[in-house]
Amino acid sequence: MTALLVLGLAAIFTALILAFIASGLLRPRENPEVARSLAAVGAMQNPGARQVRQLELAVPFSDRVLDPVLRHFVGIGRRFTPDQRMQSIRRRLDLAGNPPGWDSDRVVALKALSGLSGFVLGLGLPPLFGAGVLPSAAIFLSATAAGWYAPSMYLYQRGYDRSERIRRELPDALDLMTISVESGLAFDGALSQVALRADGPLAREFFRVLQEMQIGTSRLDAMRALGERTDVSELRSFLGAMVQADEFGIPVASMLRVQAGEMRVKRSQHAEELAQKVPVKILFPLIFCIMPCLFIVVIGPAAITLIQNFSFGGR
Repeated sequence: MTALLVLGLAAIFTALILAFIASGLLRPRENPEVARSLAAVGAMQNPGARQVRQLELAVPFSDRVLDPVLRHFVGIGRRFTPDQRMQSIRRRLDLAGNPPGWDSDRVVALKALSGLSGFVLGLGLPPLFGAGVLPSAAIFLSATAAGWYAPSMYLYQRGYDRSERIRRELPDALDLMTISVESGLAFDGALSQVALRADGPLAREFFRVLQEMQIGTSRLDAMRALGERTDVSELRSFLGAMVQADEFGIPVASMLRVQAGEMRVKRSQHAEELAQKVPVKILFPLIFCIMPCLFIVVIGPAAITLIQNFSFGGR
């Protein structure tokens, strides 16, 4: 137990030292006047050095420090991540909208780094609080697993929020497309109106469809690719209807009007479904959190009075 305590304290101390070094807190403080004079002399001797230094400092801290650190953890993350899991991570990235700077290598590197952090915390914290062997093992395994799965859970939550936002924005986008087509615009022009006037993941996806069409991809292939990048059933049904309308020559305006009405009905049904789930979801907090407190407030004073009366009667 003493060895574990020493190891935990050493790991925490090392982590703090690295954090302070990375943030610049442990750098030796120089006299500002001396530093300014040295910088002026250096700029006179080498005029380009100051510009290079400014360019280096203009790079964000994440690009200068965090990205090189994450590159060292890519190999570790890939070693513990099978190929099927890598495909699942790429799918999650597509559902999350491929955030800037995020790719499968960055995700596995973050998993390895956060897993290592959970490993160190799970190993060092229990001895500090005097936990036993079984609680220490449980905390160690829980912290390591939580650190390993934390980036995946964050990516899943981001993709879920984005899908829900697409589901909410779809009826309004279809209404705008219907108005645009009925006013004389083509379907591509209606897509551009949604991409320009709306703000959200759906507008960005429509803008990507237009970009793919501009570089030579056919409309059907671009819409099929959009259906593969999302898991929103309403959007997939709309894209399937558009593909069928394009293949069979169905008027786009009437199809858009029908699809807009159906999407609004589906959105109302989805809201009703969520409302019906509320009583079931609130049941467990009610039983385990609210009811015990209510019993304590209501029955507690009576129980205290009974205990006092019986104790006095016994005397």
